[in-house]
Amino acid sequence: MPISDTSPEAAEVQLRLLREMSGEQRLRLAFELSDLAQKMTKAGIRQDHPEWSEGEVNREWLRQCFFPKPLPPGL
Repeated sequence: MPISDTSPEAAEVQLRLLREMSGEQRLRLAFELSDLAQKMTKAGIRQDHPEWSEGEVNREWLRQCFFPKPLPPGL
């Protein structure tokens, strides 16, 4: 069983609400959560590297998402 900080009662409410959503609503929620995760990750990168340009922040975000090693120069 996965570790969770959500009580069983709260998890039941959450599951019920998700089941009541239309497919479009669930997809919109997934996109919103993805956007939030991207913004939070980039904010962390900016905090760690305040001297970096927006391009450098985006490059590091892509590296963290898709590559275990730094991107090659020029990408």
